[in-house]
Amino acid sequence: MEEKHILKIAGELNITATQVGAVALLLAENATVPFIARYRKEVTGSLDEVAITNIRDRLEQLAELDKRCEAILESLEKQGNLTAELKSKVMAAETMTVLEDIYLPFRPKRRTRATMAKEKGLEPLAKMLLEQGNIDVVKEAGKFVNADKKVDSVETALAGARDIIAEWVSEDSQARANIRSLYQKKGQYTCKVIPGKEEEAIKYKDYYDWAELVASAPSHRVLAMRRGAKGKFLLLRVTVDEDRAISILDSLFVKSENAVGEQVKLAISDSYKRLIMLSMETEIRLESKKKADEEAIKVFAENMRQLLLGPPLGEKSILAIDPAFRTGCKVVCLDRQGKLLHNDVIFPLGSESTTKREGSKVMAWCREYNIEAIAIGNGTASRETEAFVRGIGLPKEIHIVMVNESGASVYSASQVAREEFPDYDITVRGAVSIGRRLMDPLAELVKIDPKSIGVGQYQHDVDQALLKRSLDDTVSSCVNAVGVEVNTASKQLLTYVSGVGPKLAESIVLHRNENGPFASRANVKKVSGLGAKTFEQCAGFLRIRNAKNQLDASAVHPESYSIVKSMAKDLDCSVADLISNSALREKIKLENYVTDTVGLPTLMDIKAELSKPGRDPRKQFELFSFAEGINAIGDLEVGMELPGIVTNITAFGAFIDVGVHQDGLVHISQLSDHFVKDPTDVVKVHQKVKVRVLEIDIARKRISMSMKKEHKQNEKPAHNEKHQSTKPDQKQTTPANPAKPTKNNKPLGNTLAEKLTFGS
Repeated sequence: MEEKHILKIAGELNITATQVGAVALLLAENATVPFIARYRKEVTGSLDEVAITNIRDRLEQLAELDKRCEAILESLEKQGNLTAELKSKVMAAETMTVLEDIYLPFRPKRRTRATMAKEKGLEPLAKMLLEQGNIDVVKEAGKFVNADKKVDSVETALAGARDIIAEWVSEDSQARANIRSLYQKKGQYTCKVIPGKEEEAIKYKDYYDWAELVASAPSHRVLAMRRGAKGKFLLLRVTVDEDRAISILDSLFVKSENAVGEQVKLAISDSYKRLIMLSMETEIRLESKKKADEEAIKVFAENMRQLLLGPPLGEKSILAIDPAFRTGCKVVCLDRQGKLLHNDVIFPLGSESTTKREGSKVMAWCREYNIEAIAIGNGTASRETEAFVRGIGLPKEIHIVMVNESGASVYSASQVAREEFPDYDITVRGAVSIGRRLMDPLAELVKIDPKSIGVGQYQHDVDQALLKRSLDDTVSSCVNAVGVEVNTASKQLLTYVSGVGPKLAESIVLHRNENGPFASRANVKKVSGLGAKTFEQCAGFLRIRNAKNQLDASAVHPESYSIVKSMAKDLDCSVADLISNSALREKIKLENYVTDTVGLPTLMDIKAELSKPGRDPRKQFELFSFAEGINAIGDLEVGMELPGIVTNITAFGAFIDVGVHQDGLVHISQLSDHFVKDPTDVVKVHQKVKVRVLEIDIARKRISMSMKKEHKQNEKPAHNEKHQSTKPDQKQTTPANPAKPTKNNKPLGNTLAEKLTFGS
């Protein structure tokens, strides 16, 4: 690996070169980020997953830069243009942009006006003009008039020379750097509706005539404008002051205020308008898109993390209901391991006699299958179904829980679902997914494409490769943080275990099916294709409950078992005693077990793990109920205070489910009584919150809410960016709490369909 890259990354991340080098070596040996962060703390200086991921990504970027550098040097050498000075410049380039600027004059190009002028022999005239000596322009240009080369006049000669100068200016690395800086600092997005598309593009109304600085435009607005342009509703440009740009170029190339200088000025103006302007606009648009993508993906990944790490109910017998009106509610009964025991359909929302009959069925299933909790999907007819279930007289110990069913339909039609339930239709599979989500959100959600879970922002508009990489990292991080019970885990869950992957996950499940459950971690080595290096990567994240060795159910890595045994031996007790007796653990002197390869960070982790072997890091499950009697948007009134659950977080606020089939928006300005820069500082996905209804638009299904404790009167509500993600929000505003709550308030300032935010 390049030492210069290690030093560069160390400086960028403000860590030591030793730490970067150690991570680079481990990554080169195919170690995963979770493994390095958890089990190689001594080597990396206890770097966390974020730092290790940043090192990995930066190493890959610099490797790409090196690869491009080699290709350019090879091309220059073949052209015969490679000089020592040029090679030095290429080798010194620290970014792809600088590298491409250096190579631009030598890049093979199509036939241009400049190349045609050179073919006419006008390059010497161009050089003469650019030098701006004390010459007679007309006289010198006249020397190049030649009928054979189709230079029929002085003006033709000068025009051709200007074309050559224009290309030189456009390819000058300093000129490009200066104009690029202008675009980055002063560039403006200008957006207008395409004439004749006003009605068709109504959801982009706020961008019919809009301008803002590129440097400060938030990601959601950048992506919204780009979507409008892609859909041919909007004309989107990135512009700067033309006179300012040309003036910057003049300062670089114009040396005299005479006739020669005027020719150079004409060439510079042409160069900017014809060549540089469009090139820079394209570059800045791509650069700002990349930045917007990164911000949107960061929001999406963090939402995914919070959702995946949602509190599990645990191993309980579940009756799950996928509600519906016309087609009835699909019901499934699952055992404590999530195995499907029974399925049926009920129609609880009819007459009183029908409701009573269907209630009796549910009661009978609860008794027959020892049901401990009922999971109800939060889609159509969910609140009505919940009211039905709560009214049939179930024992109090049976919990009733509303479950977010986003993506369940995607799962039910997937290959994964067909493999799990080949003999059942999609309605049964969807209900099973709802029940299993209650038991363990992480284990079930890994089976679904993250983009279908409904916690993203413009996920279909961002760089898909970058999105997949980020989400894969997030899922892997969550799975390995929690740990996986190898004897019950699905193939999909095992896929994300450090070092495993899809093929090996399938082999593990196949071995388990053919040979029975694994008795110990060591037995996992018997899986075909699972070698010593892979075992090293995955073993610490696998759990085997009820194993003979209690450490097999913990996060203590097998490579450290001997240390735990030494601790027990020194205290004249068993490993089981260490685990069960806190007084014994307090007697452990960690410094006695420090070696050349094992330091205090690992020893502290081991001691902590012994206190709660295999502890699930997720929060304890808490029961939650929506407000009774509030089942639809029409039941809401301004001023109501309601319990809700955070379902999604974006750059402009948080969306809250209050049980009316339509999430409301708490705009960033309404999340707290103090200024909020980032919504994730205040709320998390699946968090239980209290909200106050500010405004309701029943016709457009839009709800504005507040989480503020204090509520000022006579202030306008913030717009709902779930439905108005293209709505410019230059500053935060504070909604009002009307003195007299009413259902007939004026509609919100929301003008964009729900689809926009979620990339539908």
